[in-house]
Amino acid sequence: MTPMPTIKAHHHNSLYLVVALIMIFMTLILALQPLYLKNVLQLGRENAGFVNSNIQVITELVDLLFVGYLGYLSDRFGRIPVMRYGFLLAGWTALLAPFSLELGLLFGINGLALFYLSRAVISIGSTAVWPQLATLAGDYSDVKNRPALLAKVGFMMAFGATLVYAILLQLPRHAGVVPVMFLPAIIAFWGAWLTRNKMLEVATQTREKKFPLKTVINLVKEKRALRLSFLSAFSSRNDMVLVGLFLMTWFIYYSDLMQNVDHNQAASKAGLVIGFIGAVVLVTIRLWGYVIDRVGRITTLTIGLALSGIGFVSLGMVVDPLSWWPYVPAVFIGLGQAACLLSSQTLALDLSPEKIRGSVMGVFNTVGIIGIIFFLQVGGLLFDWVSPTAPFILTGAANFLIMAYGLLVMKLEPEEGGSPLYDEL
Repeated sequence: MTPMPTIKAHHHNSLYLVVALIMIFMTLILALQPLYLKNVLQLGRENAGFVNSNIQVITELVDLLFVGYLGYLSDRFGRIPVMRYGFLLAGWTALLAPFSLELGLLFGINGLALFYLSRAVISIGSTAVWPQLATLAGDYSDVKNRPALLAKVGFMMAFGATLVYAILLQLPRHAGVVPVMFLPAIIAFWGAWLTRNKMLEVATQTREKKFPLKTVINLVKEKRALRLSFLSAFSSRNDMVLVGLFLMTWFIYYSDLMQNVDHNQAASKAGLVIGFIGAVVLVTIRLWGYVIDRVGRITTLTIGLALSGIGFVSLGMVVDPLSWWPYVPAVFIGLGQAACLLSSQTLALDLSPEKIRGSVMGVFNTVGIIGIIFFLQVGGLLFDWVSPTAPFILTGAANFLIMAYGLLVMKLEPEEGGSPLYDEL
C-alpha cells in the first residue's frame, strides 16, 4: 500500500497563494468587463445592464454544464491535473480576449459575440480551478482544524478580490483598459506553474465510473444542515459577482449624469467600494472561524445570511452611488459574505463522505451557479426596467428567506458548542 503523502507547511502556503491568484484572475476579468464594453466596444446605457448580466449568465450556464463533472474528475484523477489544465485554458483565452474587436473584423464576426465566446471559455478554465481549491482545503484538513484552514483560504480569497478593486482597478485610469486586460493571462500561467510544481495531491482516487448523483441527492435529502448549506450557496454564492457587476455598471453609467466624473473615475470609485467590502471580509473572516468553533456552523451561517440581507437591502436604498453612503451597507455585506462563505463551505465539507468529496462539492457549486444565473438574469432585467438598485434588494430578500430556514434548522437540530452534526440531520 502506498503511504499517505505528508502535508507540510509549504503545501498550505502554496494553496493560499493559488487561491489568491484565481481570485485575482476571476475578479479582474469581471471588473474590467463593463469598462471594456463601454470604452472599446461602445456599448450604450440603454442595454448595459442586460448585456453585462447576459454575458455573465452565459458563462455561468457554461459552468453549470461542467462544474459538477469537474468535481467528479477531481475525485477520479486528482485535483492537481484538473486545476493545472484549467489555468492554462483560461490563460491562453485571456490573452486573446482584449482583441475581440480586431479578431472580429478579421474573421467577419461581431466583436461583442467574440467577447461572449472568450468569456465563456475563460469561465470553463476558471471553473476547473476554484471549486477544486475548496475541496483541496477539505483534503488538507479534518473536522477540528477545518474552520481555521478555510478561514485562511477565505482570507486569501478576500485579499485577491480586494487587491483588484483597491489597486489593480486604478490602473485603467493611467494605462487604459486593454493593457490591463493582459494581467489575468500572466496570473493564470503563474497559477498553472504553482499548481504543478508546489501543490500536493492527497485525495484517494475513486473507482466510481460515473458521477454519483443519486448518492449525493440522497445525502442532501437526509441532512437538513447540508440542505441549508446548499441553499446558502444558491443565494450568497452570487453576492460578490452581483456586487462586482451591477455596482460597477451602476457607477459607470451614473457618471453620465455628472459633469465632473468620467467613466474611468467612476469605475475607480466603484472599485474602492467593492474593495472596501473585500477589506471587511479580509479583516473579519478569521474572527468568523472563531465564531464557528464557539457557536457552530449552522448558527454562524444564519447570522451571516441576516447581515448580508441587511446590507443588500440597505444598498438598494442608496440614491447617489458616488457619495459616501454605499460604504455603510458595504460593512454589512462584507460581514455577511465572510460568515456565509466560511460556514457554508465548512458545513458542506464536514458532511461530505471523503471518497466523493469532490462530487458533493461539485453539486454544491452547481447550486451556487444556478443561483448566480437566476440573480444575474433577473437582476439585469430589474437594472434596466426598474432601478439600478433593484438587483441588490432582490438578493437581500432572498438572504432573509434562507435565514428563516436557518432558524428552523437551528430549532430542530441544535448544535452543541461548535460541533458539526453527524446524526440524523
